[in-house]
Formats: sequence, structure tokens, C-alpha cells
Amino acid sequence: MKTKKRVFLTGATGNMGWAGFKELLSRSDRFDITILVRPSKKNQKKLKRYTGHPSVRIVWGDLSNYADVLKCVEGADFVLHVGGMVSPMADRYPEKTMKVNIGSAQNVVNAVKAQPNRDEIGVVYIGSVAQTGHHAPPYHWGRCGDLVTASRHDYYSLSKCIAELVFAESGLKKWVSIRQSGMLYPELLTKADDPIMFHVPFSGVLEWSTVEDSGRVLANVCEDWVPEEFWRGFYNLSSGPSFRLTNYEFEKMLLEAISCPPVEKVFERNWFATQNFHGQWYTDADRLEEMLHFRENVDAKEYFKRLKKRVPWYFSLAPLAPAFAIKAFMKHLATSDPLGTLYWFKHGVEERIDAHFGSERMWKEIGDWSTFDYSRPSDEALLPDLGFDETKPSGQWTIEDLHKSALPKGGQCLATEFAPGDIFTPVRWKCACRNEFELSPNSVLRGGHWCPECLNKSVLPEEPTLLE
Repeated sequence: MKTKKRVFLTGATGNMGWAGFKELLSRSDRFDITILVRPSKKNQKKLKRYTGHPSVRIVWGDLSNYADVLKCVEGADFVLHVGGMVSPMADRYPEKTMKVNIGSAQNVVNAVKAQPNRDEIGVVYIGSVAQTGHHAPPYHWGRCGDLVTASRHDYYSLSKCIAELVFAESGLKKWVSIRQSGMLYPELLTKADDPIMFHVPFSGVLEWSTVEDSGRVLANVCEDWVPEEFWRGFYNLSSGPSFRLTNYEFEKMLLEAISCPPVEKVFERNWFATQNFHGQWYTDADRLEEMLHFRENVDAKEYFKRLKKRVPWYFSLAPLAPAFAIKAFMKHLATSDPLGTLYWFKHGVEERIDAHFGSERMWKEIGDWSTFDYSRPSDEALLPDLGFDETKPSGQWTIEDLHKSALPKGGQCLATEFAPGDIFTPVRWKCACRNEFELSPNSVLRGGHWCPECLNKSVLPEEPTLLE
């Protein structure tokens, strides 16, 4: 009888992690699951029915505690690292976010490296579309290999960029980074009470994934049929072309799903930032589907109809609420909370105003809905030149390819020797600011990583008043 594989899953009580947990549990003939969960009352209640399950091992602990992580990694065939601090909590506690997200990545890597079979353990890191920084039309397309960067004040993004490098530069032989996009799940429709919603530019874009597809990614990656060439790479995750939406289209579909008045009736255009967010449409998202075959291939409009059937019953009363009352609530949300866009203007938070709008003058010039451009941006993908032949197999890269790859980033490769195809051994680079650093060609050319010092400087210190 074939021995079942052991899978250690972090973040199991979150949205993606829970979908992955249930998907793995449906394959309990092939997988035993270990989950590391904080012992909160909410988590204990959620997991009560799985206590004593023959295929589930619950370890009560914390990702920030190395001993807890090590306990879970021992004996695992796969480690799926989904857990960590995410928005909106990540926006309110940036220091904790950095500590948890980077520290947990280091704990996972160190625990795997402590195993006698370290090179045989499949390690999956779930990154984020937030690692791409702001992409505005006409440059709204992207792919892995584009410059990794973080928007100003976005410590969540910075933590994900650094944590991804922890895995990519770990020396492990069987790791992969899957960058999660915006994820659609039923509870998302009910989360209209956080001011970070106003950080999202209406003219921006995002290529979404469904929570079910994301859950299948986590389970499928553990199957025997996954090709060996899948590992030690970077991938974008989405549910396909129909999920390429503008942020205005998404907001419109969301409001329709919860039976609310249209966007123009409940929002003013200038409540929403015009820049400094993240999101893109992908030219390379099908690569992950070709490897893991996880998509249900449902149409985005059909999926929103499903979500509408799963919202709490009291949302059926939404049509009874007058548009002006909903609008008043939304304006209060944007004005009263330190993370609200209108709060920044009310209190003169210039760093935030400049980052998200350009200036107060530019904010005043935004205009009303009569001047909004409702057209979708171009389907033509305008992509930055990465400097080298992207179609060339990485096993054939030469030192000339390394030197060419640094040019679009305004720097240079300092390596004088390079064994063709040795893409996982760090070499020396210099950025346009003359900082020198070491990264593997794989992280630079395939992952888009660059100068760590410049990356850190791109995220300015938070104003203490925003955190009080």
C-alpha cells in the first residue's frame, strides 16, 4: 500500500489556506495534513470538528516561533506557506507585518534546511501581486521578470518582496513562489467598511482569482504529476482572461452582487486614489495553469452571480436603503479613519496626499463622473524590455545575458565569470545608485528582484499619527 504524503499548511484558517485545507482533505486517501494555528477562540471553534480527524494534525502555536514551525516541518513532504499578515491589518500594523511575514519565511526555510531530506521537500511560498507596485494604463500588463517593487507606504508589499527572496536565495532545491492576485470569495462582498478600499484607483486593473481555484493550486502542487521543471520558479496566479477587470468594473459588479445602488450614486470619484496601488493583467498567468491544471474556467460574471447567492440574507434589504444614506456612510468612512483618503486632506497628511494623488492640486482637478473614462484599457501588452532574449532557455544563459539584463534597471552585472546555466548561484550586481549586492540570476532575470537598498527606500516611513 502506497504511503500517504504529509503536507504542512500554514495560514489554514485564512481564505486561501482554508480553501486549500478543504481541497487537501477531499484527497485524504493521498494526503495527511498538518496545520499550525494560533490558539484563538475563533480558530478553536472553526477547527473543532477536525480534532481527532485521522488525516488532520492540528498544532496550536505561532509562525513566529521557530520551534513550532520546526515541529510541523519534521516528516513533511510538502510545506505550503500561505500564512502571514495581510491587509487590512497589515496596513495598520506595518512593523508587526514586517516581523511576522519575513520572520515566518525565515523560520520555514531554516526548518526545512534542518531536515535530512531537505532537497526532497517541496516548499511553496505564496507571494502577492502587491510585489509589482503601481501599473497604470497603457502599461497595465506585466509578467514575472518585471522589476519587483513596492508602492510608497506599502509595508505589506515590502514584506512579501523580502520574504520571497528568503526562499529564492535559500539554496533549497525544491521551492517555488506563486504570486497570488486579488482573490474572490463570498466574505469579500461584505467587507465594505474599511477605508483602504479608497486606496484603489478606479482606472487601475487587476486579474483576479477565485478562492476555489486558489485552493486547487495548493492541493495540485502536491500531486505526483507536477513536472520537475515547475520548481525554483516564479508564477502569477489568476483564474483566466475573463477575470481581467478594471477596478471600476470590479466595484460595479460587487455593488450589483450585494444589491446596492450603482457606483456613481454612492461614491465620488475623488474619494479614490489615482495612483500608488498595485495590479496588472498578466501575459504569463497561463504558465501556472499549464503546470497545475487548477482552473474551473468559469466566467467572471457567472462567478459573481454565485457569490450573490452566498451573501448573508440581510443584504436582500439593501435596496431599501436610500443611496444618499449609503453615500453618507462611505464618506464618513473615508473621512474619519486615519487610513481614509479624505482624512488625509482634512488633516493635511501631505506624504499620503502626494503618494496617492500626486498633489492636492491634482486631487482638486479629478472631476466628477461626467468626465470619467469608462472605456477598457488596451488589450495590447506594452511590456518593459528586460534586456535579454526572454525566449532563451535559462539553461543556456551566458554571462552576456546577465550583463544585458541589468541595463533596463539602470545598473550592471559585475560578474566576470559565469558557468552557463548556473542560474541559482548568487553573483554581484550594481544598481544605478551605485549600491552593490549579490543575488542569483534566477531571482533577477526570472523573478525581477533588484537592489534591496533601493527597494527599502521606495517605502517611506509611516507617519506615527496614522498608527495611533
